[in-house]
Amino acid sequence: MALVPQASLNGADTAWLMTSTALVLLMTLPGIALFYAGMVRRKSVLNTMASVLVVAAAVSITWFAMGYSLAFTACSSWLGGTSRFWFAGFDYLKEAGTVAVSHVAPNVPESVYAMFQLTFAIITCALVVGSFVERMRLSAVLWFALLWSVLVYAPIAHWVWEPGGWLAQMGVLDFAGGSVVHVNAGVAGLVCAYAVGPRRGYGRESFEPYSLALTMVGAGLLWVGWFGFNAGSAVAADGRAGLAMLVTHLAAAAGALSWMIGEWTTRRSPSLLGLCSGLVAGLVAITPAAGFVTPPAAVAIGLIAGLACYWGATALKRVLRADDSLDVFGVHGIGGIVGALLTGVFADSRISGGTGHVGVQALAIGAVALYSAIGTGLVLLVVHIVVGLRVSDETEAVGLDLGQQRERIGT
Repeated sequence: MALVPQASLNGADTAWLMTSTALVLLMTLPGIALFYAGMVRRKSVLNTMASVLVVAAAVSITWFAMGYSLAFTACSSWLGGTSRFWFAGFDYLKEAGTVAVSHVAPNVPESVYAMFQLTFAIITCALVVGSFVERMRLSAVLWFALLWSVLVYAPIAHWVWEPGGWLAQMGVLDFAGGSVVHVNAGVAGLVCAYAVGPRRGYGRESFEPYSLALTMVGAGLLWVGWFGFNAGSAVAADGRAGLAMLVTHLAAAAGALSWMIGEWTTRRSPSLLGLCSGLVAGLVAITPAAGFVTPPAAVAIGLIAGLACYWGATALKRVLRADDSLDVFGVHGIGGIVGALLTGVFADSRISGGTGHVGVQALAIGAVALYSAIGTGLVLLVVHIVVGLRVSDETEAVGLDLGQQRERIGT
């Protein structure tokens, strides 16, 4: 970490990263909140939104306290140091005209880079919420977010994105979070689904979504916000950011059409929910590849991911027998795995400056999945001991809006 003259920073890069930060936060608040709330039953809509908001607030504080430092300071190949605990050293020194910068992003203020990465930590943990909606205590959600963001997310981010991380040193390609965000969240979600158990009546009753219109609005916000997610990860207002934005859009479109075709073929009727899920699948899969592939490759990645995630949310889900309520593993886990592997296949050395290796990508997927599964399981065990994971049968029956928040949607 270093102090540089304010005048030496790149104004365009800084402005773009600040804009991208706002776009990524938009993906969670209100994007994920609306996307998830529309798919749960009416009696738990507000609790689902509250859970996402609690995660955003809790992870913000843990990132400030220690998460950023553990993820993005150079200390060892496994974990960062303590030099940036409590955002130490971020003060802008007006008298000297200097500002702190990160060795990872030397052309923008470190405060901006830390905030940008904070929005990634927030959305990764918020994605996991979809696996246990309608049955986890809000107090458990709070404790889970506090512990998981530090013990699971921060180390994985360090491995992949800090230049000294052991996976980064091996040459793994993960431009914006295929493994760090999506494989991590997908595996954590699956573990949560097993640990919390299925919803009452799962497999025997029809769970009517509250409003797929809200889900569509949330999906649209995710699509738009993802430009900050992927193009912002260039950490510069340059040609790579422009290419990342283009391929992100193409993959989302291809994923939506691919899922629709799969659904149309097997069920004879395409659905709005399927289109929304497909576009998210395309976005997830292009995330690790966005700064490394050409537009035709992005279309191929989106098409493959749409079908793969449709299989993950249907046939594979039945095999796994987990009530992963909103298909966190089926879409984010499978999409992240597919995207990370295809990054190794399609990475263009003229763009990336290096060659993709499917074996290295597979190793990263395996390491992230294993650590996420074990770490998530331990976090859930601690939370279970401290506050308990699941609401009572009575609360679940009446709905978590009334049972947990003492609120409900008006008629």
